[in-house]
Amino acid sequence: MLAENIWRLDRPKILPTRSVGRGTARSAVEGQNPAALSLPLHQPAAGPPPHAAHGEDLTPVVFVEKLNNAMRLTALSQGAIALGLTPDLTLADARARVPELVALDRDHQAEARLLARIVAGCVRYTPMAAAEPPDGAILDISGCAHGFGGEAGLEADLVRRLKASGITALCALGDTPEQARALARFGHKTGNLLSLPVEALEADPAVTLALRRAGLKTIGDLARRPRKMLAARFGDLAIRLGRLLGEQDRHISPERPLPPIFALRRFAEPIARVEDALACLEELGREAAQSLLERHEGGRRFVARFFRSDGAILPLEVATGHPTRDPALLIRLFREGLDALSDPIDPGFGFDMIRLDIGQCETLVARQDDHLAPSRHAEDLAELIDRLSVRLGARRVHRVRPENTHIPECAATVCAPSNAPIWEPAPESEPPMRPLRLFDPPQPVGAVMSEVPDGPPMRFTWRGKSYAVMRWEGPERIAAEWWRRRDRGGKPRDYYRVEDAAGHRFWLFRHGLHEGGGTPPDWYLHGLFA
Repeated sequence: MLAENIWRLDRPKILPTRSVGRGTARSAVEGQNPAALSLPLHQPAAGPPPHAAHGEDLTPVVFVEKLNNAMRLTALSQGAIALGLTPDLTLADARARVPELVALDRDHQAEARLLARIVAGCVRYTPMAAAEPPDGAILDISGCAHGFGGEAGLEADLVRRLKASGITALCALGDTPEQARALARFGHKTGNLLSLPVEALEADPAVTLALRRAGLKTIGDLARRPRKMLAARFGDLAIRLGRLLGEQDRHISPERPLPPIFALRRFAEPIARVEDALACLEELGREAAQSLLERHEGGRRFVARFFRSDGAILPLEVATGHPTRDPALLIRLFREGLDALSDPIDPGFGFDMIRLDIGQCETLVARQDDHLAPSRHAEDLAELIDRLSVRLGARRVHRVRPENTHIPECAATVCAPSNAPIWEPAPESEPPMRPLRLFDPPQPVGAVMSEVPDGPPMRFTWRGKSYAVMRWEGPERIAAEWWRRRDRGGKPRDYYRVEDAAGHRFWLFRHGLHEGGGTPPDWYLHGLFA
């Protein structure tokens, strides 16, 4: 396993204050070859940088950021370290010591993008390349070093390419990620694992301080202590120690995306029947489902391409609301899509190749089937939505989701059927606070009579018919969203739930307040209850 710590800033040979060199490898017991590549550790205990005496540019350049209410140095160039500057030093103190110091603001996002680009470039050595933020990476070179003349040749080529880009690096071998990381950061001089300081465990600073106060300053001191005592006193410190000593292993997750899943079938003689093509497509669906199962994923978008012998390509695409790898569901959706086509697929002189691509994948873990009805109902609903989307078109099937607003006509909006909106359930013993049917826009009502000006309506007229209110609830005042209005104003609404003598329930609101001597506010009917 090859781990590298990498860094590149706007000027060459500018390195971080801490290099987090990580390496990992397969277990030594399994006969794997790990190595770690790391930047030099630029801390006072590490001494001068390894290239400071080779006539290279020693311009003092530092990168600063605000820490503890002060601008402090967090990344230093070789020239800055050669002049005695150290990490965590305030910028004011650094300028007092080195007046010609060049200070730049640190950009962590740019560093992360650079790290991703470098890890992508390391694929030339191995597909098992993973980033270790903020400034490290891991390469698993097991079985890959022979193309470069062995581990030393691969290491030399990688270091040469990094150095050509202004990146200084150190290498170390290790049986586990933590071991290679520790050797890359702290063992580039001695190479002795047991003599590394306890900082190589990268535990919490409070834990590291407690270990040093207890006289446990090296990995060898900890290795001679019972692991149960360390676990009881310091939590996961025993696990960190075991991984650093190579007793436990941890596998890496490569950054390189997995290749897209597809299934392909070529024919010696073209097939001229659409049914035969669909039968072949079902077989391709089973092959793709096996690949999805191995990755613990399910497909959301499937594209079938029928290649005719005359060179024409006929695509057919279906999508699902939830990830799936069920070949039966897939072929059913494709049949629905074929039936919904205004121009049916013409095989012409026949298809000589059929290809099925999985355009979008998502994680789909195995679960035990539930015999309860609600679970089965949710699955049936998802299948129904998929079939309607294929038959009618994805843009003609919608769901309603709640919005973060208290204005009734804006409280819900349509969304894609694949979304699963979460609605707050209404209390079972209480009547609904909002009607299911709203008028857009609200309909005006007239001849409203009330006992007091600001009281509930006792009688109103709607669509030429008068209604006497027998029961009412309210008011529920909803203020205007003044922060969305240019005039920063708006009238409030007082909503009432009323019921007439026939049992019909209405949702009325008074728009505005009674002003002394002014025009009385208008009344509107906003919705009807069932």
